[in-house]
Amino acid sequence: MTQETLILGLLAETFVHPGCGQSEGAIDLPVSREAATDFPFIAGSGLKGALRDRARTHWPDTAATDNEERELNSVVSKAFGEQEKAGDLLVGDARLLLLPVRSLTGAYKWVTCPLLLERLNRDLKRSGLKGVTTLDERLEQKGFLGSGKDTLYLEERTFNRKGDLPDGITEGLGQLVLHESTRGRLEEQLVILHDDDFVWFARYGLPVHARNLLDDKSKTSDNLWYEETLPPDTLLYSLLGARRGDSVSDVKELLGEHSYLQVGGNETVGQGWFAARILAEENAS
Repeated sequence: MTQETLILGLLAETFVHPGCGQSEGAIDLPVSREAATDFPFIAGSGLKGALRDRARTHWPDTAATDNEERELNSVVSKAFGEQEKAGDLLVGDARLLLLPVRSLTGAYKWVTCPLLLERLNRDLKRSGLKGVTTLDERLEQKGFLGSGKDTLYLEERTFNRKGDLPDGITEGLGQLVLHESTRGRLEEQLVILHDDDFVWFARYGLPVHARNLLDDKSKTSDNLWYEETLPPDTLLYSLLGARRGDSVSDVKELLGEHSYLQVGGNETVGQGWFAARILAEENAS
C-alpha cells in the first residue's frame, strides 16, 4: 500500500456487544455478523468512533474556556474529520481471528480456521508486514491441528487430532496480543479447525445474556431482552491507514501509554474493553 498502515490487535478483556440493531429469532440484540460467513465483526465506523473518543480525552482543546463551546483540537479534527470534511485516518472493520470455545479437554481452546488465517495474511501483506505461517495441506472436517490428546471435545462436538500446529503460527498470532503471559498460552490452547466446523461455533457458540429493566416502584419486570456477546479472550484485528499526514503515528501515540480501548455497547456495565497491541513494521518479527 502507498499509505502508512498498521495492524491493531484487539483482545477482549470483557464481554463485548457489537450490536447490529435488529432482532434475530429468540435473540433480541445479536452481534454484527458478515452476511456471507456469519463471522462476528466490529464495523470500522464503531471502532473509529471509539478511537475518536479516546483521542478527544487524550488531546483536549486546552484553548477553550468555560464560557466557550469546546471544539476538537487540530490533531483530532485532522485525523477523524469534521461534519463536512473527511479525516485522514482510515479504519477497517475489526475481523475475528481467535474465538474461545468451552472444552471438556481443558478450560477452553482458542479456535481459528484456515479462512481466518488466510485473511490475516492478506491484510498483513497489504500493510507490508510478514505473514503468519499457513497450512501446507487441506484440513479435513472433524479434524484439528493442535497440541494435546488425539480426541478433542469442544462444546458437544468431537474432533480428531490430525497433526501439530504449523511452525511459527503461535509467534505470528502472539504479536497481536498485548500481554506476555497470555501469549504464552497460545501454544497449548490454539486449535485450527476446518472452515465448515469453525463456522458452527461462530454461529451458535457465542454467549447470550438476559437483561432486565425493572419498574422503579414495584421492582417488577418492565422489559426482558436477550443480548448476544463476544466472550472475553476473543481476538480480533483491524487494519488502519492514513490517506496523508501523521494520523497512523497519532494512533500509535494514543494507544502507547494506555493500551486499552472501549468499543461497542454496555459501557456502563463494564463491557466492551479490549487490550490493544499495535503490529507495525518496527515490532513485527
